[in-house]
Amino acid sequence: MSYHDPESELSRINREAATRPQRLHRDTCAVLRAALEFAALSDGAFDPCVAPWLEDWGLLPRQGAARADQAASWRDVEILDESHVRFRRALRLDLGGIAKGYAVDQAVQSLRRSGARSVLVNAGGDLRVAGEEGETIALRNPQAPAFTVHTIVLRNAALASSSAGYSRRQAARGEVSALLDPRSHAPYVGTGGVTVRAADCVSADALTKVVLFAEPRIAEQALKACRAQALVLQADSAGCASHA
Repeated sequence: MSYHDPESELSRINREAATRPQRLHRDTCAVLRAALEFAALSDGAFDPCVAPWLEDWGLLPRQGAARADQAASWRDVEILDESHVRFRRALRLDLGGIAKGYAVDQAVQSLRRSGARSVLVNAGGDLRVAGEEGETIALRNPQAPAFTVHTIVLRNAALASSSAGYSRRQAARGEVSALLDPRSHAPYVGTGGVTVRAADCVSADALTKVVLFAEPRIAEQALKACRAQALVLQADSAGCASHA
């Protein structure tokens, strides 16, 4: 599912799915299906089709000479069955906003099946705890990542965080980050951050973007549907506000 590897399955799909259906590995299909479900749940505040803008900003490598249709969105992705996908328009899928959470979930399930009684899998801040013991998790200050601003005791749940701190950079259009509002195509360059706790990491991973970009009513509905909670770090006060 790597966007950076021109030989990956995702890169092949991006090249070919607008002209003919492409076969999917079951894991890719599961992640893509989840991405489309979160896109529908959030009214497009989560959209796995924003890669062309990230390419323009130098945050993703360019995939081929052909340009994506600027009007394309998640609604143009069609999963035909359990193993094929096609695009109604030329577009670029990027599963970077959800695939890591899926990988964490798969790792936890594998460890539990192997007999591990207590598990913590942490993939760069997307993490999940399972089993008999809880873990105290320290949340970084998005403006000063060397410092923590809050702690959470996590038991049989997952946690994911999003902020612009590590990806903020200057581009031709000005300051950008890897967090992009799919509706306005504007980057999030604020100094706050969002952490989501959910039952599984794939949900926590996707929901951080929903909380950042969706209308509050839609974000609250999405969190409720997933039985998740969001912790929002307020940029002005360096305090945490909790949203169920």
